[in-house]
Amino acid sequence: MHDRRALAERRITREVTQRVLALVHPEVLALTVEAGPSPDELEPFRVGERWGPPWATTWFRISGEVPEPWFPLRSHRRIEAVIDLGFHPDAAGFQCEGLVVDGERRPVQGIHPRRTCFELPAEAGPFDIMVEAASNPAFVQFRPSALGDPATLPDHHDGLYRFRRADLALVDTEAEALAHDLDVLDGLMRTLPVDDPRRPRLLRAIEGALDAVPDVVAARRALRPALDIPARASAHQIVATGHAHIDTAWLWPIRETMRKCTRTFASAVRLMDEWPEYRFVCSQAQQYAWIEEQHPDLFARITEKVATGQWVPVGGSWVEADMNLPSGESLVRQIVFGQRYFEGRFGVRCTEMWIPDVFGYPATLPQIFAAGGMRRFVTQKLSWNKQNRFPHHTFRWEGLDGTRVLTHFPPVDTYNAEITPVECAHASSNFAEHAWSNWSLMPFGHGDGGGGPTREMLERARRMADLDGAPRVGMGTPAEFFDRVEHEILMGADAPVWRGELYFETHRGTLTSQWRTKAGNRDCERLLREVELWAAAAGVPADVDHLWREVLTQQFHDIIPGSSIAWVHDDAEAAHRRAIIELEHRAAELLDGLVPAAPALTNPASQPRDEVVIVSSESLEPSGDGPRQSIAPSAGRSSSGRTEAFRAVIPACGTSPAEALPIDDRVVVGDRSMTNRHLAVRWDHAGNLTSIIDLARARELITEGELGAVLELAADHPVEYDAWDVEAWTVDSGRPITTADHIEVLTDGPLVGMVRVERSHGPSTFVVTYTMRAGSPRLDIDVSVDWQHREHLLSMAFPLDVRADTADCDIQFGVVPRPTHPSTSWDAAKFEVCAHRFVDLSEPSFGVAILNDGPGYGHGLFENRVRVSLLRAAAYPDPDADRGGFTTRLAVLPHGPGLVDVTAEAERFTRPVRLVTGSATAPMPPVVELHGGDGVELDAVKPADDGSGDLIVRLHEHVGDRRRITVSCPGRRIVAASTCNLLEEPERGLEVGDGIAALTLTPFQLVTLRLER
Repeated sequence: MHDRRALAERRITREVTQRVLALVHPEVLALTVEAGPSPDELEPFRVGERWGPPWATTWFRISGEVPEPWFPLRSHRRIEAVIDLGFHPDAAGFQCEGLVVDGERRPVQGIHPRRTCFELPAEAGPFDIMVEAASNPAFVQFRPSALGDPATLPDHHDGLYRFRRADLALVDTEAEALAHDLDVLDGLMRTLPVDDPRRPRLLRAIEGALDAVPDVVAARRALRPALDIPARASAHQIVATGHAHIDTAWLWPIRETMRKCTRTFASAVRLMDEWPEYRFVCSQAQQYAWIEEQHPDLFARITEKVATGQWVPVGGSWVEADMNLPSGESLVRQIVFGQRYFEGRFGVRCTEMWIPDVFGYPATLPQIFAAGGMRRFVTQKLSWNKQNRFPHHTFRWEGLDGTRVLTHFPPVDTYNAEITPVECAHASSNFAEHAWSNWSLMPFGHGDGGGGPTREMLERARRMADLDGAPRVGMGTPAEFFDRVEHEILMGADAPVWRGELYFETHRGTLTSQWRTKAGNRDCERLLREVELWAAAAGVPADVDHLWREVLTQQFHDIIPGSSIAWVHDDAEAAHRRAIIELEHRAAELLDGLVPAAPALTNPASQPRDEVVIVSSESLEPSGDGPRQSIAPSAGRSSSGRTEAFRAVIPACGTSPAEALPIDDRVVVGDRSMTNRHLAVRWDHAGNLTSIIDLARARELITEGELGAVLELAADHPVEYDAWDVEAWTVDSGRPITTADHIEVLTDGPLVGMVRVERSHGPSTFVVTYTMRAGSPRLDIDVSVDWQHREHLLSMAFPLDVRADTADCDIQFGVVPRPTHPSTSWDAAKFEVCAHRFVDLSEPSFGVAILNDGPGYGHGLFENRVRVSLLRAAAYPDPDADRGGFTTRLAVLPHGPGLVDVTAEAERFTRPVRLVTGSATAPMPPVVELHGGDGVELDAVKPADDGSGDLIVRLHEHVGDRRRITVSCPGRRIVAASTCNLLEEPERGLEVGDGIAALTLTPFQLVTLRLER
């Protein structure tokens, strides 16, 4: 026979589009449309008119009459309204949307680009449909837009969208079924190899069906044999689970996310009534909470569907947070608030972490997930890696402490699948675990305003449940998928193990973008921990749960990474400011009752302090106006006016009088130099550091011929995803800013030496201040920038004379080694990595740490040169990102063997002391004391959430050592102690003697203690 395959396949495309789909709506009638800004302000509106200024809401009443001649309806007929608000065909979401509401304005169903039909009751007579429509802008990648900020919207706009269609349609469900049959068989045929015998037979069957059109029954009869051939015995098995990934904010503000959730959730519930096998998984407790508050009737329907098993809460988190940037305690609280919400509302505790879209996964996550009750983990983002293909799809992920969680990356490589034959074929051919597993997961449904799963997807799933040439597709839940895999392992399958972080080889720019959002989050985290600590000391509730929830919401993976429109970041920063004001007020209230009338210093860190602090002189003077507080600049806040410096010794988690103590060291400021007993620092005529010598170890820190703490500027033009990405050539091409406009010695000892260097380059200005304190081995470097560059990266570089193959990077609850060389493709991909409070390069007996108390989490490490990314200025999606004033604080710390001293100093550096004058009659003892705990940090000290009066102490071993420690509470004896999970539920009793609890921490272990006192 002649080969006419290509021509026949082109015939299929045209005939399905023009002949078969035309049979689905045998009769169509135009409907009447009215529109206005509210349901009470409607005017006649013509299809074809423009509507919707940016971010506006327009109400449409669509009315008509179902004609009597359509009745009685035959069994294969239904009636629906077809509503096209002006959708563009390129995306399922990311544009205008609508919500059908009932007569009491309750949500019924969303109207989206791929869900334009709304089924009507099968009865003749008049009807009307109310649609609340949102004219959200459709942003185009790479194109800066003024539409992302209310302040830059145009004064007048004719409307973003043109209303395309409002029709009443009679649906021939047999013709519709024929279209679905052809969709699946044609798609399947095109995925098969040309030499697969199944392919030409499918082509013949499809041609036979098309020859029978318009006889729908005969056409379906021609396809039936092809649909009835079962899948091959070795076919891969896919668990398809409905899903709608809704970003809590991104190219729209949170206020619009609430409406996206309403539309999508209403559509999901409505679809469940029609499809009993349909399962829909949904994460992010915050989104449920919005529905519970705003639409209680819809929330009640969701609750019913959870009870039947059709709606499945997953993820156990408040939001799908970024995993790189929040503190470890924030990641804990994401789970605590998420799991408690799901259990409180639905009686469900999630068993799998669900974060398919976040930008990298630190090595300490497995034990956090497990401690929150989730030993299963789903994501797929590493399929976006640009350099290296991750070798597994299903595996055991082993964290720093040895905890393992069963992990799955859906091989379909998307969390927005449509269950097409092409996707199913890719999931099977791409799957890396065929040697030991038969199962993979397929999350399907349109996200971000696309409305979730559709009838078309479910029709495909039914036809592909057992179909020759395709994987078997069955509806199910993530739990059912993991049950299948765990059964395979139980029966002897050998699942691979991946140890360490899951580094994401793109979106590295999110470690730096939108510094104000990052800084606000960091300040809130610090204050939340501090308020809980002082509440525990006072024996009263902290009353900050509402603030925790607000801060956790802003940690969503497109907010804190800095990849949203300006509106989102303005909202986040306003939320942070509100939280900071309330937290500062709460801290002042608590400390007033804990600190005597004489000025005192408070230390929230888990490390004792012996250091020179700098405070304003006015703060030390008595006042009759109530409690007085200030943050001591020694911990990173600048001072103004008259200042006083003195040595203070403060216990961990405690207070001490603000009284000057003697010190056996002094700072000497000479000609371009500063020294104390630990350091000797020199700079050149332009204020560039030329030498930092560790006097005790006689080691020069700066590489010979190089300059230290140099600001570098590089053009920053990512290939794609402006706010998300930074490229290797960008970080390699930075040019130093080494000329000075002014150099001034601000303080010349004896307790503090301080030198300020002012620089400028192009439209931006920079002030760098070097501070040395008597008795301190640390050189502090404060950076203040008026940042006016666009599409540039500002960094500070530290070339260090230390030979090390890896650098230790501080992350949540531990440290991870990262390569200092690009020797392999896996090493080379790590040209920008995340670190929180320090990066350390060490030889066996000596090391140098760069400490960081700012919002710049991106670091470069190659060639023993630590580079800290400080600022970016991406053009998309926020064209004015990061413009304005910026301050941050770094430090250089030489040290001996190990990381114990580095970790302790990093905590002191990032947790400021307070100068307080209160009204207590006696000083407060430390809330809790650790003994034998070198390298152990206290992450939270707080009253138990159940109101029992018990004390919760969360701590972890940070440097990879094994420690036998004791815990005590001065002033209150411990009578019983136990370890618990993150939800504060006791798990194992601890040895308690003489009011002291004892336990052993293994390397990097995270422990939550419950202490009865």
